[in-house]
Amino acid sequence: MILEYDKALEILKKYNQDDFHVRHGEVVSGVMRYFAKEYDPEREDFWATVGLLHDIDFEMYPDEHCIKAEELLRENGYDEEFIHGVVCHAYGICEGLEKKPEHIMEKILFATDELTGLIGAVAIMRPSKSVMDLELKSVKKKFKTPKFAAGCSRDTIKKGAEELGWELDELMQRTIDAMRSLSPKMDI
Repeated sequence: MILEYDKALEILKKYNQDDFHVRHGEVVSGVMRYFAKEYDPEREDFWATVGLLHDIDFEMYPDEHCIKAEELLRENGYDEEFIHGVVCHAYGICEGLEKKPEHIMEKILFATDELTGLIGAVAIMRPSKSVMDLELKSVKKKFKTPKFAAGCSRDTIKKGAEELGWELDELMQRTIDAMRSLSPKMDI
């Protein structure tokens, strides 16, 4: 199994030309590494690389999202544990995908993927354009506004918190904290 971050980043960029998709992968990777420090410190690189490649197929194959990922990841030398970690983040979202998040890493990816997009959208609306001074109440307010960052599924975020056994506020705050840990390196 390939775990080198730089190699995974090359693979991500091979299938994703849009800077938005690459940046999203990097943010989710950083968030996954943040949570790995607490839940699985010996496998930080594994968590981070799963986060980086979770949308490997999204730009080129949006109608086959996570279905095509299995093929692309196998072609690039990733094993079944890694592939399951990647594809199960779309459980219940993508038609034909039956792999459910089972392990804490998979549940965190499922819960935070959409949420990082929402938090990022809230942050760029602020004068600072940063998560560093972002408050939970601002995220909660925008969470309740369906038209704001409409592509970020509120149902998935809620279900993710539930799967983790966390309150929604806890998930949001912990994800804000995780994203803060990436700044200023990620300029978010």
